[in-house]
Amino acid sequence: MTDDSSEGVDFEKALKELEELVERMEKGDLSLEHSLQAFERGIALTRHCQKALTEAEQKVEILTREGEGDEDRAEPFAPDTE
Repeated sequence: MTDDSSEGVDFEKALKELEELVERMEKGDLSLEHSLQAFERGIALTRHCQKALTEAEQKVEILTREGEGDEDRAEPFAPDTE
């Protein structure tokens, strides 16, 4: 069962679903077939989240450009490290 429905899910919901999948798989109670289905869904969710993060990073870079003309340059995104 390949589930590509992650495209319509926002980042937070996709991440929560991914965390729940990992918890279920870590318990070890799933059959092999259900584990493979969960793994496939997890891969789709991971790709969706990575795409969303990449797009957000690009937006941040665009918004933090300095100056105009030849002085334009993007600053890499630096997450808070608390």
